[in-house]
Amino acid sequence: MCKIANNNLPELPPKQEIETKNVLKHAISSNRELARLKGYCSLLPNDSILLSSIILKEASASSEIENIITTQDALYRAIVAKERINDPATKEVLSYRSALWLGYNEIKKSDILCVNTILSIQEELEQNSAGIRKLPGTSLVNDTTGAVLYTPPDDEEVINNLLTNLEKYINSDDEIDSLIKMAVIHYQFESIHPFYDGNGRTGRIINVLYLVLKGLLDTPVLFLSSYIIKNKTQYYRLLQQMHKSENWEDWIVYMLKAVEETAKDTYKIISDIMELLETTIEVCKSRLPKNIYSKELVELLFVQPYTKIAFLVEAGIAERRTASKYLKELELIGVLESFRLGKETIFVNRPLYDLLRK
Repeated sequence: MCKIANNNLPELPPKQEIETKNVLKHAISSNRELARLKGYCSLLPNDSILLSSIILKEASASSEIENIITTQDALYRAIVAKERINDPATKEVLSYRSALWLGYNEIKKSDILCVNTILSIQEELEQNSAGIRKLPGTSLVNDTTGAVLYTPPDDEEVINNLLTNLEKYINSDDEIDSLIKMAVIHYQFESIHPFYDGNGRTGRIINVLYLVLKGLLDTPVLFLSSYIIKNKTQYYRLLQQMHKSENWEDWIVYMLKAVEETAKDTYKIISDIMELLETTIEVCKSRLPKNIYSKELVELLFVQPYTKIAFLVEAGIAERRTASKYLKELELIGVLESFRLGKETIFVNRPLYDLLRK
């Protein structure tokens, strides 16, 4: 493809009709599944149970799209150890999680998704403040052949103007279905490619934050990157197709299918977690000493699969010596397993760990 920078990338909204009959048909089913997920999540007694684990799962999948691959065990070890993380892949996945939280907190506070928030997300992701590209030379290339597939805008003023236009489009109230707009926003951001690094992951964070902004989700729990991993070739093919001919229908339908399928998958994961939680509560009620059992204690074991004495202390469930006793009792009845990590004993909720690994 042409190596000339795309400084003529059209501003939004698209001039073509994007709400075609086929697009609207898919939008109806995608909205239905997303509403079902949102409704189910609203009934949960403690959303921190699912937020930590689901967001980490999304962070891992989104990073995997960029060939940043770590193991679930390495992630949870890093979280409980709270020490300097030496593995770059693990560090990047945890940075993704914190960037998503940063963006979520910003839009809940300001009720808009602005360029400054996008800049903060990318800075948190990359752990640097390089900001918007100021130098030419950025191209997207085929990893196998080295051929240039697309050259994004390279004029700083053009990039800034396009981002301002994108911000206006994101926050404008119009009659376009929000899921259809999400697909348009994602394409436009990927095409602007405003940063030296982290564009793909920033773009995927924008997707789920936009759904929260528009009230389609209360929390950023949609596991959207899993669909892109499974359909990665098609994702990049459709992006390329858009760069050549702006075939909006195929691109939007792909993104709508991604929302529909991942809403179903996320619903299933969350319902499995809640079923496991209820089973574990019943086991603990019947087998733990009465002075140890509390629902809060069991729920803490579901915030993430790995826990330790300090987590119980921080949650106000018990003081250090008592917390140690509680965890050992949970191990005795088979709810937890333990292993040594440095000088600490780490306790694992194995059924939850296995469920999240699927």
